[in-house]
Amino acid sequence: MNSFKTKREKRTRRHRRVRAKIHGTALRPRLSLFRSNKHLHAQLIDDDTGKTLASASTIKTKGDRPTELGKGIAVGAIKKGVTAIVFDRGGYAYHGTIKKVAEAARAAGLKF
Repeated sequence: MNSFKTKREKRTRRHRRVRAKIHGTALRPRLSLFRSNKHLHAQLIDDDTGKTLASASTIKTKGDRPTELGKGIAVGAIKKGVTAIVFDRGGYAYHGTIKKVAEAARAAGLKF
């Protein structure tokens, strides 16, 4: 088994463990992050209804992309009347770009 497949499988296992423990509601939705090789994507999800309340990505941004993504998702959440969220790091380590997104969202007014 090559190292990339093993790494991907470990991340999906971590993601399943995290998702088994957290659940987003309309009052406190889940902030889900996805990291590709080039971009980051964030969604605010109400797990009770299965609806995405707000989303943002780094596809159209320049500069410090994780920080802009954190600010963008926080602005979208506040427009919808959401101030508290549940953070779903998606099986990624709380380090680097994931940490920058979380800190920027906190600085923009989200509580988690």
